[in-house]
Amino acid sequence: MLNFLQLGIRKEINHTLKSLGIVEPTPIQERTIPSVLEGKDVIAKAQTGTGKTLAFVLPILEKIDVHKPDVQALILTPTRELAQQITKEIKKMMENLEGVNVLAVYGGQDVEHQLKKLKGAQHIVVATPGRLLDHIRRGTIDLSTIERLVIDEADQMLLMGFLPEVDDIIHETFPSRQTMLFSATMPKEIQSLAKRYMVEPEFIEVKAKKVTVEEIKQVVIETTDRRKQATLLHLIEEHRPFLAIIFCRTKIRAKKLHDALVANGYESDELHGDLPQSKREKAMKRFREAKTQFLVATDVAARGLDVEGVTHVYNYDIPQDVESYVHRIGRTGRAGGDGVAITLVAPKDLEFLRMIEKGIHQKFEIQVIKGVSIPDREDYQKERSEQIKKTKRPEGNRKDKSKGSSNSQTKRNSITSTKGKRRSR
Repeated sequence: MLNFLQLGIRKEINHTLKSLGIVEPTPIQERTIPSVLEGKDVIAKAQTGTGKTLAFVLPILEKIDVHKPDVQALILTPTRELAQQITKEIKKMMENLEGVNVLAVYGGQDVEHQLKKLKGAQHIVVATPGRLLDHIRRGTIDLSTIERLVIDEADQMLLMGFLPEVDDIIHETFPSRQTMLFSATMPKEIQSLAKRYMVEPEFIEVKAKKVTVEEIKQVVIETTDRRKQATLLHLIEEHRPFLAIIFCRTKIRAKKLHDALVANGYESDELHGDLPQSKREKAMKRFREAKTQFLVATDVAARGLDVEGVTHVYNYDIPQDVESYVHRIGRTGRAGGDGVAITLVAPKDLEFLRMIEKGIHQKFEIQVIKGVSIPDREDYQKERSEQIKKTKRPEGNRKDKSKGSSNSQTKRNSITSTKGKRRSR
């Protein structure tokens, strides 16, 4: 395997890499860096956790001309958190470099603060599409000087509906730019984007390590929606995680679970799209510093999240595609550490579980916690009896209500059914 110096990375950056314990390039770095340094357009298909960020950051830093005050490199990301993380990574690599400036541009920040920063020499801009377009319309950023464009997490851009904005942004750059596209999957829309804007791109695909790596123990617990919260609390008490990320399907469910954890005396924060940027940043800072033990998050908010010391990941709601499962469990067991990923599965989730099993080529053993995740026989009979009592009405009442018109009765039944559906969500 080649080292970073042999790949073309200068000794100052190599010294920084060594100080961080990074000695050998990952497969995606080994294959991508030389191509980018040669000026080729690159399409890289790689999962989260393969080291793809440094695959484009290192060659970009090699090519920056500090004597030119223009924006020379633009990195587009789907989320604020990923923009922050990439910016942080770039700043680490700049430790032994002088004169290079990088700026993160994303929504939720003070616009005036960004405007002041943009008036200075910013060689690298890491941005989310919405806020960048805002600056383009204001005339506060000029992308005609861009020499290198990176579109990171392209498949997530697609899922979040950002491709039209990406189109608009690319039109602000010159066709002579070098373009790099990184994505875990390559749907048709991403392939079409590449054909429109890239010139004879080199396609690089790096297979992710088998998801079921030895460092990550995967557990599936059978339960019901009604018992999920109690099951999670039981597991937390049993596992005593150092740091844990708990994934929920929606913002509402994330908030509700966070409130429940706090009510039970746990140090918890929530991370989802409804939070102001300042609160999201504070939540991440507290979690990174281990001041909070639990982070309850949605998939989008936690995209690209990389925190050392995460010992457990809980899928409170099962992910509905294989890529999300890979992304989620990859938050633990990082940097060679041990990790545990627990997925709570209700009966309606079995189709997604089978899909994940097929996608990662592994069969899960489904476990139960009697009396907790599922009722024991006595509890089950008690619960069933209570349900029957709630739904069964006295005979006299049924006769009285039957005197009303059938239309009126149908209407009442319809209303009751609708309310039940609302509650179940």
